[in-house]
Amino acid sequence: MAISFLGLIAGLGLLMYMTIKGINIIIAAVLCSVVVSITGKLNLMGALTTDYMGGFTGFFASWFLTFLLGAIFGKVMEDTKSANSIANWVQRRFGAKRAVFAVVTACALMTYGGVSVFIVAFSVYPIAVSLFKSANLPHRFIPGALVFGSISFTMTSPGSPEIQNLIPTEHFGTTPTAGGWVGVVIALLIMVGGGILLGRMVQKAVDRGETFSTDHIAESASNEVAATRLETEDDLNQGVSKKGLPNIIISIIPLISVVAVLNIVAKYIPTDQAVLVALFAGIVVGWALMYKNAIGTHWKALTIGAENALNAIANTCAVVGFGAVAAKVPAFTAIVDTLTNMPGLEYAGLAMAVTTIAAITGSASGGLGIALPILAPIYQAQGLDPGAMHRISSIASGGLDSLPHNGYVVTTIRAVCKETHQRAYKPVFVLSVVVPTAALALAVILYMIFY
Repeated sequence: MAISFLGLIAGLGLLMYMTIKGINIIIAAVLCSVVVSITGKLNLMGALTTDYMGGFTGFFASWFLTFLLGAIFGKVMEDTKSANSIANWVQRRFGAKRAVFAVVTACALMTYGGVSVFIVAFSVYPIAVSLFKSANLPHRFIPGALVFGSISFTMTSPGSPEIQNLIPTEHFGTTPTAGGWVGVVIALLIMVGGGILLGRMVQKAVDRGETFSTDHIAESASNEVAATRLETEDDLNQGVSKKGLPNIIISIIPLISVVAVLNIVAKYIPTDQAVLVALFAGIVVGWALMYKNAIGTHWKALTIGAENALNAIANTCAVVGFGAVAAKVPAFTAIVDTLTNMPGLEYAGLAMAVTTIAAITGSASGGLGIALPILAPIYQAQGLDPGAMHRISSIASGGLDSLPHNGYVVTTIRAVCKETHQRAYKPVFVLSVVVPTAALALAVILYMIFY
Protein backbone atom coordinates (compact mmCIF):
# COMPACT_ATOMS: atom_id res chain seq x y z
CA MET A 1 0.00 0.00 0.00
CA ALA A 2 2.81 2.43 0.87
CA ILE A 3 4.45 1.88 -2.52
CA SER A 4 1.10 2.46 -4.21
CA PHE A 5 0.68 5.80 -2.42
CA LEU A 6 4.22 6.85 -3.33
CA GLY A 7 3.66 5.82 -6.93
CA LEU A 8 0.42 7.77 -7.16
CA ILE A 9 2.09 10.87 -5.78
CA ALA A 10 5.13 10.37 -8.01
CA GLY A 11 2.95 9.89 -11.07
CA LEU A 12 1.00 13.07 -10.35
CA GLY A 13 4.16 15.04 -9.62
CA LEU A 14 5.79 13.79 -12.82
CA LEU A 15 2.70 14.68 -14.83
CA MET A 16 2.78 18.23 -13.47
CA TYR A 17 6.52 18.55 -14.11
CA MET A 18 6.37 17.23 -17.68
CA THR A 19 3.41 19.43 -18.56
CA ILE A 20 5.09 22.56 -17.21
CA LYS A 21 8.16 21.68 -19.27
CA GLY A 22 6.02 21.65 -22.38
CA ILE A 23 5.96 17.90 -23.02
CA ASN A 24 2.89 16.78 -24.93
CA ILE A 25 0.15 15.93 -22.43
CA ILE A 26 -0.77 12.69 -24.21
CA ILE A 27 2.79 11.39 -24.04
CA ALA A 28 3.15 12.59 -20.44
CA ALA A 29 -0.12 10.92 -19.40
CA VAL A 30 0.89 7.56 -20.89
CA LEU A 31 4.33 7.64 -19.23
CA CYS A 32 2.87 8.62 -15.87
CA SER A 33 0.26 5.88 -16.20
CA VAL A 34 3.12 3.42 -16.54
CA VAL A 35 4.64 4.71 -13.28
CA VAL A 36 1.33 4.46 -11.41
CA SER A 37 0.48 1.01 -12.76
CA ILE A 38 3.89 -0.49 -11.94
CA THR A 39 3.96 0.89 -8.38
CA GLY A 40 0.34 -0.12 -7.95
CA LYS A 41 1.18 -3.67 -9.04
CA LEU A 42 -1.23 -3.62 -11.95
CA ASN A 43 -0.73 -5.63 -15.11
CA LEU A 44 1.04 -3.07 -17.27
CA MET A 45 -0.45 -4.08 -20.62
CA GLY A 46 -3.90 -4.39 -19.11
CA ALA A 47 -3.56 -1.00 -17.44
CA LEU A 48 -2.66 0.66 -20.74
CA THR A 49 -4.87 -1.19 -23.20
CA THR A 50 -7.93 -1.63 -20.99
CA ASP A 51 -7.93 0.96 -18.20
CA TYR A 52 -6.16 3.86 -19.89
CA MET A 53 -7.81 3.38 -23.28
CA GLY A 54 -11.15 2.66 -21.63
CA GLY A 55 -11.03 6.01 -19.84
CA PHE A 56 -9.76 7.77 -22.97
CA THR A 57 -12.35 6.41 -25.39
CA GLY A 58 -15.19 6.51 -22.88
CA PHE A 59 -14.84 10.24 -22.34
CA PHE A 60 -14.39 10.80 -26.08
CA ALA A 61 -17.58 8.89 -26.92
CA SER A 62 -19.61 10.78 -24.31
CA TRP A 63 -18.51 14.35 -25.05
CA PHE A 64 -16.94 14.66 -28.51
CA LEU A 65 -20.04 16.12 -30.16
CA THR A 66 -20.27 18.73 -27.39
CA PHE A 67 -16.62 19.66 -27.89
CA LEU A 68 -17.14 19.74 -31.66
CA LEU A 69 -20.16 22.06 -31.67
CA GLY A 70 -18.61 24.19 -28.91
CA ALA A 71 -15.43 24.65 -30.93
CA ILE A 72 -17.39 25.48 -34.09
CA PHE A 73 -19.54 27.97 -32.17
CA GLY A 74 -16.39 29.61 -30.82
CA LYS A 75 -14.97 29.82 -34.33
CA VAL A 76 -18.19 31.37 -35.60
CA MET A 77 -17.99 34.02 -32.86
CA GLU A 78 -14.42 34.68 -33.90
CA ASP A 79 -14.99 34.73 -37.68
CA THR A 80 -18.03 37.01 -37.47
CA LYS A 81 -15.98 39.33 -35.24
CA SER A 82 -18.56 39.02 -32.48
CA ALA A 83 -15.88 38.13 -29.93
CA ASN A 84 -13.90 41.24 -30.87
CA SER A 85 -17.03 43.36 -30.72
CA ILE A 86 -17.81 42.17 -27.19
CA ALA A 87 -14.22 42.70 -26.04
CA ASN A 88 -14.09 46.20 -27.53
CA TRP A 89 -17.46 47.13 -26.02
CA VAL A 90 -16.29 46.06 -22.57
CA GLN A 91 -13.08 48.02 -23.02
CA ARG A 92 -14.93 51.21 -23.93
CA ARG A 93 -17.36 50.84 -21.03
CA PHE A 94 -14.73 50.12 -18.37
CA GLY A 95 -11.77 52.13 -19.65
CA ALA A 96 -8.09 51.76 -18.82
CA LYS A 97 -8.62 52.65 -15.14
CA ARG A 98 -10.58 49.44 -14.70
CA ALA A 99 -8.42 47.39 -17.04
CA VAL A 100 -8.35 44.29 -14.84
CA PHE A 101 -12.11 44.09 -14.43
CA ALA A 102 -12.70 44.84 -18.10
CA VAL A 103 -10.66 41.77 -19.04
CA VAL A 104 -12.47 39.59 -16.50
CA THR A 105 -15.89 40.80 -17.67
CA ALA A 106 -15.14 40.20 -21.34
CA CYS A 107 -14.01 36.64 -20.60
CA ALA A 108 -16.98 35.93 -18.36
CA LEU A 109 -19.55 37.15 -20.88
CA MET A 110 -18.20 34.94 -23.64
CA THR A 111 -17.51 31.86 -21.51
CA TYR A 112 -20.96 31.87 -19.88
CA GLY A 113 -22.39 32.22 -23.36
CA GLY A 114 -20.81 28.96 -24.46
CA VAL A 115 -17.67 30.14 -26.28
CA SER A 116 -14.66 27.82 -25.89
CA VAL A 117 -12.28 29.08 -23.22
CA PHE A 118 -9.37 28.85 -25.65
CA ILE A 119 -11.16 31.08 -28.17
CA VAL A 120 -11.94 33.49 -25.33
CA ALA A 121 -8.31 33.68 -24.23
CA PHE A 122 -6.97 34.39 -27.72
CA SER A 123 -9.75 36.90 -28.47
CA VAL A 124 -9.45 38.92 -25.27
CA TYR A 125 -5.65 38.89 -24.94
CA PRO A 126 -5.01 41.74 -27.47
CA ILE A 127 -7.56 43.90 -25.66
CA ALA A 128 -5.93 43.01 -22.33
CA VAL A 129 -2.52 44.09 -23.62
CA SER A 130 -3.88 47.43 -24.78
CA LEU A 131 -5.72 48.06 -21.50
CA PHE A 132 -2.86 47.01 -19.25
CA LYS A 133 -0.40 49.13 -21.24
CA SER A 134 -2.66 52.18 -21.07
CA ALA A 135 -3.05 51.74 -17.30
CA ASN A 136 0.66 50.79 -16.92
CA LEU A 137 -0.18 47.58 -15.07
CA PRO A 138 2.18 44.57 -14.89
CA HIS A 139 1.81 42.24 -17.85
CA ARG A 140 2.24 39.17 -15.63
CA PHE A 141 -1.30 39.61 -14.23
CA ILE A 142 -2.98 39.20 -17.62
CA PRO A 143 -3.03 35.37 -17.41
CA GLY A 144 -4.65 35.60 -13.97
CA ALA A 145 -7.36 37.92 -15.30
CA LEU A 146 -8.02 35.68 -18.30
CA VAL A 147 -8.19 32.49 -16.24
CA PHE A 148 -10.33 34.08 -13.52
CA GLY A 149 -12.87 35.41 -16.01
CA SER A 150 -12.93 32.20 -18.04
CA ILE A 151 -13.16 29.35 -15.55
CA SER A 152 -13.37 30.29 -11.88
CA PHE A 153 -17.07 31.13 -11.59
CA THR A 154 -18.56 30.97 -15.07
CA MET A 155 -17.98 27.27 -15.78
CA THR A 156 -19.52 26.05 -12.50
CA SER A 157 -22.40 28.53 -12.19
CA PRO A 158 -26.04 27.39 -12.39
CA GLY A 159 -27.25 27.46 -15.99
CA SER A 160 -23.78 27.55 -17.52
CA PRO A 161 -23.39 25.65 -20.81
CA GLU A 162 -19.81 24.66 -19.93
CA ILE A 163 -19.14 20.94 -19.73
CA GLN A 164 -18.20 21.10 -16.04
CA ASN A 165 -21.81 22.04 -15.31
CA LEU A 166 -23.20 19.43 -17.68
CA ILE A 167 -21.40 16.23 -16.71
CA PRO A 168 -23.14 16.01 -13.29
CA THR A 169 -26.55 16.10 -14.97
CA GLU A 170 -26.15 12.61 -16.46
CA HIS A 171 -25.12 11.11 -13.12
CA PHE A 172 -27.62 12.81 -10.79
CA GLY A 173 -30.58 13.24 -13.17
CA THR A 174 -30.51 17.01 -12.78
CA THR A 175 -30.66 20.07 -15.05
CA PRO A 176 -27.97 22.75 -15.61
CA THR A 177 -29.66 25.06 -13.07
CA ALA A 178 -29.45 22.50 -10.24
CA GLY A 179 -28.27 23.53 -6.81
CA GLY A 180 -30.79 26.20 -5.88
CA TRP A 181 -29.91 29.53 -4.35
CA VAL A 182 -26.71 28.20 -2.81
CA GLY A 183 -25.20 27.72 -6.26
CA VAL A 184 -26.00 31.31 -7.22
CA VAL A 185 -24.60 32.69 -3.95
CA ILE A 186 -21.35 30.73 -4.30
CA ALA A 187 -20.87 31.90 -7.89
CA LEU A 188 -21.33 35.52 -6.81
CA LEU A 189 -18.94 35.10 -3.89
CA ILE A 190 -16.24 33.67 -6.15
CA MET A 191 -16.76 36.51 -8.61
CA VAL A 192 -16.71 39.29 -6.00
CA GLY A 193 -14.09 37.78 -3.69
CA GLY A 194 -11.75 36.88 -6.52
CA GLY A 195 -12.20 40.29 -8.11
CA ILE A 196 -11.24 42.04 -4.88
CA LEU A 197 -8.17 39.85 -4.43
CA LEU A 198 -7.08 40.34 -8.04
CA GLY A 199 -7.43 44.10 -7.70
CA ARG A 200 -5.38 44.11 -4.50
CA MET A 201 -2.63 41.92 -5.96
CA VAL A 202 -2.28 44.23 -8.95
CA GLN A 203 -2.30 47.35 -6.76
CA LYS A 204 0.39 45.94 -4.45
CA ALA A 205 2.57 45.17 -7.45
CA VAL A 206 2.08 48.72 -8.74
CA ASP A 207 2.90 50.13 -5.30
CA ARG A 208 6.16 48.15 -5.41
CA GLY A 209 7.04 49.90 -8.63
CA GLU A 210 6.04 47.27 -11.17
CA THR A 211 4.95 48.62 -14.54
CA PHE A 212 3.82 47.27 -17.88
CA SER A 213 6.71 45.60 -19.66
CA THR A 214 7.31 42.80 -22.14
CA ASP A 215 11.09 42.82 -21.73
CA HIS A 216 10.99 39.33 -20.20
CA ILE A 217 9.57 37.90 -23.42
CA ALA A 218 11.88 36.68 -26.14
CA GLU A 219 12.51 39.28 -28.84
CA SER A 220 10.38 37.55 -31.44
CA ALA A 221 7.51 37.12 -29.01
CA SER A 222 7.89 40.72 -27.86
CA ASN A 223 7.60 41.92 -31.44
CA GLU A 224 4.46 39.82 -31.84
CA VAL A 225 2.94 41.35 -28.70
CA ALA A 226 3.86 44.83 -29.88
CA ALA A 227 2.30 44.18 -33.28
CA THR A 228 -0.84 42.84 -31.64
CA ARG A 229 -1.00 45.86 -29.36
CA LEU A 230 -0.63 48.31 -32.22
CA GLU A 231 -3.30 46.52 -34.23
CA THR A 232 -5.66 46.62 -31.25
CA GLU A 233 -5.03 50.31 -30.61
CA ASP A 234 -5.55 51.01 -34.32
CA ASP A 235 -8.90 49.25 -34.14
CA LEU A 236 -9.95 51.48 -31.27
CA ASN A 237 -8.72 54.69 -32.90
CA GLN A 238 -10.52 53.99 -36.18
CA GLY A 239 -13.75 53.04 -34.48
CA VAL A 240 -15.91 49.95 -34.53
CA SER A 241 -17.82 50.67 -37.76
CA LYS A 242 -14.66 51.17 -39.86
CA LYS A 243 -13.42 47.77 -38.84
CA GLY A 244 -16.74 46.14 -39.65
CA LEU A 245 -17.44 44.86 -36.15
CA PRO A 246 -21.09 43.93 -35.58
CA ASN A 247 -23.27 45.84 -33.13
CA ILE A 248 -22.82 44.69 -29.52
CA ILE A 249 -26.49 43.66 -29.21
CA ILE A 250 -26.24 41.52 -32.33
CA SER A 251 -22.97 40.03 -31.05
CA ILE A 252 -24.46 38.97 -27.73
CA ILE A 253 -27.65 37.41 -29.13
CA PRO A 254 -25.93 34.09 -30.09
CA LEU A 255 -24.56 33.78 -26.53
CA ILE A 256 -27.99 34.43 -25.05
CA SER A 257 -29.46 31.90 -27.48
CA VAL A 258 -27.14 29.14 -26.28
CA VAL A 259 -27.89 29.69 -22.59
CA ALA A 260 -31.63 30.13 -23.11
CA VAL A 261 -32.08 27.13 -25.41
CA LEU A 262 -29.99 24.90 -23.15
CA ASN A 263 -31.92 25.68 -19.99
CA ILE A 264 -35.32 25.45 -21.68
CA VAL A 265 -34.72 22.31 -23.74
CA ALA A 266 -32.98 20.53 -20.84
CA LYS A 267 -36.36 20.37 -19.10
CA TYR A 268 -37.66 18.04 -21.80
CA ILE A 269 -34.68 16.01 -23.05
CA PRO A 270 -31.39 14.81 -21.44
CA THR A 271 -28.90 17.62 -20.89
CA ASP A 272 -26.17 16.03 -22.99
CA GLN A 273 -28.60 16.23 -25.92
CA ALA A 274 -29.94 19.67 -24.98
CA VAL A 275 -26.47 21.20 -25.11
CA LEU A 276 -26.06 19.97 -28.69
CA VAL A 277 -29.33 21.63 -29.66
CA ALA A 278 -28.28 24.83 -27.87
CA LEU A 279 -24.85 25.05 -29.48
CA PHE A 280 -26.30 24.28 -32.92
CA ALA A 281 -28.85 27.06 -32.37
CA GLY A 282 -26.04 29.44 -31.41
CA ILE A 283 -24.13 28.61 -34.59
CA VAL A 284 -27.19 29.14 -36.81
CA VAL A 285 -28.15 32.39 -35.06
CA GLY A 286 -24.59 33.70 -35.31
CA TRP A 287 -24.37 32.96 -39.03
CA ALA A 288 -27.87 34.32 -39.71
CA LEU A 289 -27.49 37.60 -37.82
CA MET A 290 -23.98 38.35 -39.07
CA TYR A 291 -24.16 36.80 -42.53
CA LYS A 292 -22.13 39.63 -44.09
CA ASN A 293 -19.15 38.88 -41.87
CA ALA A 294 -19.74 35.16 -42.21
CA ILE A 295 -19.64 35.05 -46.02
CA GLY A 296 -17.02 32.56 -47.13
CA THR A 297 -16.18 31.44 -43.57
CA HIS A 298 -18.64 28.57 -43.13
CA TRP A 299 -16.43 25.71 -44.26
CA LYS A 300 -13.43 27.29 -42.56
CA ALA A 301 -15.32 27.44 -39.27
CA LEU A 302 -16.38 23.81 -39.60
CA THR A 303 -12.87 22.64 -40.50
CA ILE A 304 -10.94 24.60 -37.89
CA GLY A 305 -13.63 23.94 -35.30
CA ALA A 306 -13.27 20.21 -35.87
CA GLU A 307 -9.49 20.42 -35.56
CA ASN A 308 -9.73 22.48 -32.36
CA ALA A 309 -12.28 20.06 -30.92
CA LEU A 310 -10.04 17.06 -31.60
CA ASN A 311 -7.05 18.74 -29.97
CA ALA A 312 -9.01 19.87 -26.94
CA ILE A 313 -10.80 16.59 -26.28
CA ALA A 314 -7.69 14.52 -26.96
CA ASN A 315 -5.82 16.41 -24.24
CA THR A 316 -8.70 15.95 -21.82
CA CYS A 317 -9.08 12.27 -22.72
CA ALA A 318 -5.37 11.78 -22.05
CA VAL A 319 -5.68 12.90 -18.43
CA VAL A 320 -8.95 10.98 -18.05
CA GLY A 321 -7.03 7.89 -19.16
CA PHE A 322 -4.34 8.59 -16.57
CA GLY A 323 -7.02 9.00 -13.93
CA ALA A 324 -8.66 5.75 -15.00
CA VAL A 325 -5.37 3.92 -14.35
CA ALA A 326 -4.93 5.75 -11.04
CA ALA A 327 -8.45 4.70 -10.04
CA LYS A 328 -7.40 1.04 -10.20
CA VAL A 329 -4.49 1.17 -7.73
CA PRO A 330 -4.94 0.33 -4.02
CA ALA A 331 -3.98 3.85 -2.88
CA PHE A 332 -6.83 5.40 -4.86
CA THR A 333 -9.32 2.90 -3.50
CA ALA A 334 -8.17 3.62 0.05
CA ILE A 335 -8.61 7.37 -0.47
CA VAL A 336 -12.13 6.97 -1.89
CA ASP A 337 -13.15 4.56 0.88
CA THR A 338 -11.98 7.02 3.53
CA LEU A 339 -13.82 9.95 1.99
CA THR A 340 -17.05 8.06 1.33
CA ASN A 341 -17.24 6.71 4.87
CA MET A 342 -17.52 9.95 6.80
CA PRO A 343 -20.82 9.73 8.73
CA GLY A 344 -22.60 13.08 8.79
CA LEU A 345 -20.10 14.57 6.37
CA GLU A 346 -21.32 13.04 3.13
CA TYR A 347 -21.32 16.32 1.20
CA ALA A 348 -17.80 17.07 2.44
CA GLY A 349 -16.65 13.61 1.39
CA LEU A 350 -18.06 14.10 -2.11
CA ALA A 351 -16.42 17.51 -2.40
CA MET A 352 -13.00 16.29 -1.28
CA ALA A 353 -13.14 13.20 -3.49
CA VAL A 354 -14.04 15.14 -6.65
CA THR A 355 -11.50 17.91 -6.12
CA THR A 356 -8.77 15.37 -5.29
CA ILE A 357 -9.44 13.42 -8.47
CA ALA A 358 -9.55 16.67 -10.47
CA ALA A 359 -6.12 17.49 -9.00
CA ILE A 360 -4.77 14.10 -10.07
CA THR A 361 -6.00 14.54 -13.63
CA GLY A 362 -5.26 18.28 -13.86
CA SER A 363 -8.65 18.72 -15.48
CA ALA A 364 -12.07 19.71 -14.14
CA SER A 365 -13.98 17.83 -16.82
CA GLY A 366 -11.54 14.93 -16.70
CA GLY A 367 -11.86 14.73 -12.93
CA LEU A 368 -15.64 14.67 -13.15
CA GLY A 369 -15.50 12.06 -15.87
CA ILE A 370 -13.57 9.74 -13.57
CA ALA A 371 -15.05 10.63 -10.20
CA LEU A 372 -18.80 10.64 -10.79
CA PRO A 373 -19.22 7.15 -12.28
CA ILE A 374 -17.59 5.89 -9.06
CA LEU A 375 -19.00 8.33 -6.51
CA ALA A 376 -22.51 9.14 -7.76
CA PRO A 377 -24.02 5.68 -7.04
CA ILE A 378 -22.45 5.66 -3.56
CA TYR A 379 -23.89 9.02 -2.53
CA GLN A 380 -27.22 8.57 -4.29
CA ALA A 381 -27.73 5.40 -2.25
CA GLN A 382 -27.40 7.56 0.89
CA GLY A 383 -30.41 9.67 -0.13
CA LEU A 384 -28.61 12.99 -0.59
CA ASP A 385 -30.22 15.85 -2.53
CA PRO A 386 -29.39 15.46 -6.27
CA GLY A 387 -29.20 19.22 -6.86
CA ALA A 388 -26.79 19.70 -3.97
CA MET A 389 -24.60 16.84 -5.18
CA HIS A 390 -24.61 18.30 -8.70
CA ARG A 391 -23.52 21.75 -7.59
CA ILE A 392 -20.94 20.50 -5.09
CA SER A 393 -19.41 18.24 -7.74
CA SER A 394 -19.30 21.05 -10.29
CA ILE A 395 -17.71 23.56 -7.89
CA ALA A 396 -15.28 20.93 -6.59
CA SER A 397 -14.09 20.17 -10.11
CA GLY A 398 -12.96 23.80 -10.45
CA GLY A 399 -10.75 23.86 -7.36
CA LEU A 400 -7.56 21.81 -7.34
CA ASP A 401 -7.85 21.11 -11.07
CA SER A 402 -5.99 24.33 -11.85
CA LEU A 403 -2.62 23.18 -10.57
CA PRO A 404 0.38 23.97 -12.79
CA HIS A 405 -0.22 21.02 -15.14
CA ASN A 406 -3.77 22.06 -16.08
CA GLY A 407 -3.97 22.28 -19.87
CA TYR A 408 -5.81 25.61 -20.02
CA VAL A 409 -3.48 27.17 -17.45
CA VAL A 410 -0.41 26.08 -19.41
CA THR A 411 -1.90 27.30 -22.70
CA THR A 412 -2.96 30.67 -21.31
CA ILE A 413 0.31 31.43 -19.53
CA ARG A 414 2.71 30.17 -22.17
CA ALA A 415 1.01 30.09 -25.58
CA VAL A 416 -1.39 33.01 -25.29
CA CYS A 417 0.42 35.43 -22.98
CA LYS A 418 3.98 34.17 -23.53
CA GLU A 419 4.65 34.41 -19.81
CA THR A 420 6.28 31.88 -17.47
CA HIS A 421 4.86 29.97 -14.53
CA GLN A 422 7.46 31.61 -12.31
CA ARG A 423 6.12 35.10 -13.08
CA ALA A 424 2.44 34.53 -13.73
CA TYR A 425 1.21 31.43 -11.88
CA LYS A 426 0.83 32.84 -8.36
CA PRO A 427 -2.20 35.04 -9.24
CA VAL A 428 -3.66 32.14 -11.23
CA PHE A 429 -3.25 29.85 -8.22
CA VAL A 430 -4.97 32.30 -5.86
CA LEU A 431 -7.87 32.99 -8.22
CA SER A 432 -8.50 29.53 -9.66
CA VAL A 433 -7.45 27.27 -6.76
CA VAL A 434 -7.59 29.09 -3.41
CA VAL A 435 -10.77 31.13 -3.97
CA PRO A 436 -12.87 28.30 -5.51
CA THR A 437 -11.67 25.85 -2.86
CA ALA A 438 -12.68 28.24 -0.07
CA ALA A 439 -16.04 28.75 -1.79
CA LEU A 440 -16.43 24.97 -2.03
CA ALA A 441 -16.01 24.66 1.74
CA LEU A 442 -18.73 27.27 2.27
CA ALA A 443 -21.00 25.54 -0.25
CA VAL A 444 -20.65 22.24 1.64
CA ILE A 445 -21.59 23.95 4.91
CA LEU A 446 -24.63 25.65 3.37
CA TYR A 447 -25.87 22.44 1.76
CA MET A 448 -25.39 20.56 5.02
CA ILE A 449 -27.51 23.15 6.84
CA PHE A 450 -30.27 23.80 4.31
CA TYR A 451 -30.54 20.56 2.30
